[in-house]
Amino acid sequence: MTRSDIGPHPDSFDLETATTENTNYRTVAWSGKYLQVTLMCIPAGESIGLEMHPDTDQFLRLDAGAGRAQIGPEKDNLVFEQDVSDGWCILVLAGTWHNVTNIGDGPMNLYVIYAPVHHAAGNIHKTAAEAAADEKAGTDTPPAWTQQPASSRPDEEASSS
Repeated sequence: MTRSDIGPHPDSFDLETATTENTNYRTVAWSGKYLQVTLMCIPAGESIGLEMHPDTDQFLRLDAGAGRAQIGPEKDNLVFEQDVSDGWCILVLAGTWHNVTNIGDGPMNLYVIYAPVHHAAGNIHKTAAEAAADEKAGTDTPPAWTQQPASSRPDEEASSS
């Protein structure tokens, strides 16, 4: 199934099929004025990466695979830990550190709803490295037509050692 982000217009698609067939690290499937839907595929043993979005709430739902969600107030204090699998959701409040690691043998497919919009409309990142490079370059930014917080603060990512 091929998805094209048509921007802030009504849309409908088979979300479960789109999610399970997605092989990209992240595919932006739809961007509205106030929220965004992305599809993710995380290889076995890898993770979305420990991060914190100061002004963005997230809803994540697994449609395939198994993961471990970790959430906490500080990157070295992830007080919430839950193993998740097909059908489970993970709710992340803005300002909290979080990570989801694939603990299964195959790909972990999930979709993420960001509120407000968090990524450039229609962006496709085949790998986590591509996504990180795009974010570092400042080219993965929400479209101008989205509603963003008045005092938007930059995301934080845990440095890998």
